[in-house]
Amino acid sequence: MLGRILSALLVVSCLFATGAGQAASNAEIDAKATEALKKFYQHSSAGKALYQQAKGALIFPEVYKAGIGIGGEYGEGKLIEHGRTTGYYSIAAASIGFQLGAQIKTEIILFMTDAALRSFKNSEGWEAGVDGSVALVTIGAGGEIDTSTIKDPIIGFIFSNKGLMYNLSLEGSKITKK
Repeated sequence: MLGRILSALLVVSCLFATGAGQAASNAEIDAKATEALKKFYQHSSAGKALYQQAKGALIFPEVYKAGIGIGGEYGEGKLIEHGRTTGYYSIAAASIGFQLGAQIKTEIILFMTDAALRSFKNSEGWEAGVDGSVALVTIGAGGEIDTSTIKDPIIGFIFSNKGLMYNLSLEGSKITKK
């Protein structure tokens, strides 16, 4: 058991030593977030419409995840309101269970109501699933999202360079202002 814990800690340590653990500058986050939005629009034409309807959008362009039995993830991003950056944030989570490997993913969280955005901004550290329920969007036939049926106050998207990812969760992810 101790060997597994040490192995997991080694993997997570290597992950953070290769760049995930170094704080990015605001300019780096801005550039990566702009690129993430472009990719988001490529994955779904409805994504742009939802983004434009949102009161605010948290964009985490690179969330690093690694683990061997015990895992962790970390990323940095920004909050955009009405086309303006209003804050920079980090996202982190830990997990225990069957897991092996590493990945980089992009997470976008859209706040569709003023109340949901206000609740997020007024929190000291916001945790998905505790402080707010995030509805992860799934893609229908033909890769489209029916924007008229999405009524949730907080909507999340997780994708990589391979497309939107399925059966993932933001539950337990802690988001903190930098």
